[in-house]
This record gives sequence, C-alpha cells and structure tokens, in this order.
Amino acid sequence: MTRRTRKPSNPLKLIFLVVVIGALLYFNQVVVPAMPAPFIPTPTTTRSPEAYLNEAEAYISEGKLGLAIESYQQAIVSDPRNPSTYLALARAQIYAGLYQEALDNTDNALLLSPNNSLSFAIKAWALNFMEDYLGAESAVNQAIELDNNNALAYAIYAEILLDQGNYEDIETAIQMSRRAQDLAPTTLETHRIRGYVLFYTANYDGAITEYQAAIAINDKLWDLHYSLGAIYKAVGEYDLAVQEMLSAVALNPTNPDILTEISRTYAAVGQYGKAVQYAEQALSIDPTSPRLHGNLGVMLYQSDEYGRAANELSLAVQGGTTADGTGVQGLPLSPGRVADDYYSIFALSLTNLDRCAEAVPILQLILSNIADDQVAYYNAVQGMDYCRIAAGEPAEDPELTPTP
Repeated sequence: MTRRTRKPSNPLKLIFLVVVIGALLYFNQVVVPAMPAPFIPTPTTTRSPEAYLNEAEAYISEGKLGLAIESYQQAIVSDPRNPSTYLALARAQIYAGLYQEALDNTDNALLLSPNNSLSFAIKAWALNFMEDYLGAESAVNQAIELDNNNALAYAIYAEILLDQGNYEDIETAIQMSRRAQDLAPTTLETHRIRGYVLFYTANYDGAITEYQAAIAINDKLWDLHYSLGAIYKAVGEYDLAVQEMLSAVALNPTNPDILTEISRTYAAVGQYGKAVQYAEQALSIDPTSPRLHGNLGVMLYQSDEYGRAANELSLAVQGGTTADGTGVQGLPLSPGRVADDYYSIFALSLTNLDRCAEAVPILQLILSNIADDQVAYYNAVQGMDYCRIAAGEPAEDPELTPTP
C-alpha cells in the first residue's frame, strides 16, 4: 500500500478562523449584554412636572388655552399627586369653556386635599357657568369658611350673585367684589369682577377702566375683550365694541355667542347686511341651536327678508329640520328675548307675508301668557291689529296698548 502524504496547512485559512472566533467572543461578551431585551420598550427622556407647568403658563400668557391644557395634563401624568396642578388645569378649562372637565378636576384636587379653599372656589366657578347656582353658592361658602381671606372666592361669589339676575342680591355682590379688592387689588380676577359689578350697576366708565386693567395683565383671554366690547356697545361706542369683540373671536373662533353679539351690534347701527353675515357665521358653528336660528331670523326681518326670517324663526319657536337635515328643538315661550324677539317677530314676519292664519295663534299665545312682558305684548297687539284690519275688522283701542 502506498502512504498518502498530508497537504501543507493554508496560513490564510488559519488567520480567518482566528478572526471569526475573536468576533464571536466579542459579540457574546460585549454586544449581547448591551442589547435591550425583546418586547421591552426602550427608555425615553422624561420631563419634570415643573417643565410642563412652566410651558403651560407660557401658553396661558399667549392665549393658547388648548396647548396650555395639554401641558397641564402632561404635568399631571408626570406627578398625579399634586392638587395645585389639577386646579391650574381646571382654571384653564374654565377660560376655554370646558366647564364639566373643570368641575371634574376640582373634584380630583379635593380628593387629594379635602380642605383646600381654592378647590372649592374654582369648583363654585365651574358650577356657576353650568348654571347650577345652588351648588355654586354652597361650594363658594365652603371656600370662604375654610379661608376667609380667599380673594378669588369673594370675586366668584359676586359673579354667582350677578349671574342669577336677582336685583335683591346686588348689594351683597358689591360687598363681595370690594372684599376681593381689599384682599387682592391687583389681580386679574379682582379687576374682572369689579368691572362686571360696575357694568351691572351702569357705572360704565368705571367698568371700562377695570376691564382695561384686567386686559393689561393678560390680553389673550377672550372673555375680557368680549365683556369690554359689551360695555362699549352699551355706551354707544359701536366701533370700539366691534373691535373688542373681533379680538375675542380671534382668541376663541368657535364661540357662536361672540359672533351673535357682533351681529346685534351691527344691527344697532342699521348695518343689517353685516348683521346677517355674522348671524349666519354664528349659526354655521352650531346649526342645532334654536337661539342662533332665532337671532338670524331677527336680523333677516330687520333686512325686510320676511320669508327667510319666518323660516329661521319657525325653527327657533316650533323646531323642525333644516334643509340639510339638521334637527332643531324649538324654544318654549318665556319672557325676555325668546318672547320679545323670536315669538313676536316670528308672528310679525308672518303678518308681513299675509299669513295671519298662522300668525294669530302665536300672537294670542303671547297675549294670554306673558302680558307683563311689555315689548312682546306691544308687538303682539300690533300684529293682532294688522290681522284684524286685513280681515276688515276694527283695531283695538290704542289706549290699551302698553308703551314698549
């Protein structure tokens, strides 16, 4: 047998094997321990609650309430045990018109700190905007019992009393606003409530001064501009009124109440085309609102567009469905704007269209139910007279007609 001879080793192959083994050892001892375990989220950089709070305050000063609310919510996620953050969030939500959300957050604050006077004060504020006046008064009284030097509580108490429209409470409201002024004369809330009280008591120059002082502290809060615009309207400064209300719209473009007030301001100076324009813009925000249909109907009536006015006012009074299928629930008869504008002007629109058969039942409803409302009563008498004359009957004795 012949013996096989071994081939000499290849030095390149030996070097390659050494390199591969070294790489495997490095991967196993260095790379693998540094790799994250599967299905476990990688760590992210977290921000402190203070960073979110500072960010929220900056947004508040810029009037960016939505962004401020988001930052406060992030601060709560970062530190859910701080009642002050819930209250700051609730305050921002009130300014943004999110009253139920604000109420929820004051309750969250009270769970963490049951005897917090500020929590009860802000809770009262939210309840007041929700027209739960009994609940609001109860909460604000608790706030004052816990801290009789809580200036915000006195300011909110005055607002609660004024919003109920009870003239017997006006002296108490004045005292509450002055107490807030004594305790915190330079705060935005004190200037705001003093302006409201002075406006309510027809001290318009003083009210303008107070609202201007509040706006100087923060000019990015829509309700301050809206209120100042209402005062300018009351004193006949219509250009300034519209200017302030447009500032409010810029800060809160989805609030139909501001646009509605602008439409009424233009109507007050006979600019009915613009009045209709802003009434339509308000209605586009909430086409289900009978009051917005009613306001548009009144503006159309003043523009002598009786057919369109009757259609809009019918939705306000009787309810129904719009051309695009939106349902509207009619408003029951009540004194004030509903009777003075929507019901009586609906009937007058019908009389101008010679539709007395439809107008007379509405006019009789007004005369039978709210004769003490002089404006509505006067309009109803005028409408009835028109329909009687149209039917060949004599009009009523004008001495029986109250002065509007």
